[in-house]
Amino acid sequence: MYKIRTYNAISSKGLERFPAESYQVSSECADPVGVLLRSQKLHNEVMPESVVAVARAGAGTNNIPTADFTDQGIVVFNTPGANANAVKELIVASLLMGSRDIYGGMNYVQGLTEITESAEMGQLLEKEKKRFAGGEVQGKTLGVIGLGAIGSMIANLALELGMNVVGYDPAISVEAAWQLSSSVERMDSIEALLARSDFITLHVPAIPATKHLINSKTLSIMKSTAKILNFAREEIVSSADVVEALDNGVIGGYITDFPAPELLGRSDVLLMPHIGASTAEAEENCAVMAANQLMDFLENGNILNSVNYPQIKMARNGGTRITFTNKNVPKVLGNVLSILADSELNVVDMVNKSRDEIAYNIIDIEGDFDDSLQGKIAAVEGVVHVRLI
Repeated sequence: MYKIRTYNAISSKGLERFPAESYQVSSECADPVGVLLRSQKLHNEVMPESVVAVARAGAGTNNIPTADFTDQGIVVFNTPGANANAVKELIVASLLMGSRDIYGGMNYVQGLTEITESAEMGQLLEKEKKRFAGGEVQGKTLGVIGLGAIGSMIANLALELGMNVVGYDPAISVEAAWQLSSSVERMDSIEALLARSDFITLHVPAIPATKHLINSKTLSIMKSTAKILNFAREEIVSSADVVEALDNGVIGGYITDFPAPELLGRSDVLLMPHIGASTAEAEENCAVMAANQLMDFLENGNILNSVNYPQIKMARNGGTRITFTNKNVPKVLGNVLSILADSELNVVDMVNKSRDEIAYNIIDIEGDFDDSLQGKIAAVEGVVHVRLI
């Protein structure tokens, strides 16, 4: 029986993925092997020694102490792309709102509470509507920084809206490249993209290299009418530098899903309450993907969409399956294979992959494998964690 501890309200669609006969899933279960969560902060949580995997039903993992978990041999999963459509739709809506003063016009109409006659309201609105005139996105240039699951979707959709699209992503994956239209012009640098764009949308992770990627220096490169859309992470943009740029007419506007006190009360800023992935469909998709990945790891040792372990998969070939994590140093795998050979255990199939400072191995063997052998492998210098499946 696999025990899964949950945090937050996980969609029932995801929880239903766990077969009742082999999984116990609750927020209270003791000694879980897996953890499933959304936004719960785990930095101050003490994980039971029984935990081997943590799956977040969402893309970002800032609420998880990934480095610490890596040292403990805990695999951390996320669900990239599961909420992509929800974020894409909100960004398109924001792009249109940033081009035309839809929000300002709607607020103006809602404030006409003293008018009781439709004719009077119609005459006033006909007179005042020019205050909320804007431009069309067709023919404008959208700069997309980060061409992953969401960035590539936005780029392709913007082309359908008649926009010119330029993109920058030095680490674009093969899968993302296949999904991206050939009409998207690849830029050699962020600076070149910023100088060309009427709108800039950000789709990069929050890592040390991207902290305050948008700052006073990069803002100064942009057109004075340019508007920035940030639906990625708060840390990517320096709010203080944006405020200064707006005050001095360096850029035209800022639209974000990450409000900050210094951004409140400005007509050149549109703020949303972190609702990018807040749709029923996105929550269901994330929960289902997280549950599937967690089960495949627990039952087969396969790893898909981990933020700290290599992507690795091997079909079951009969016999007993051993998985182990080790420090990415020489001789560890050889020493483990020697233990198996000395025990006259035949290796049916195996796969080994590394990522940064760790390596992960899946080995299928023929023969009897007992706890003493698992202990011998665990005792090999450099081995972090061993599982028998």
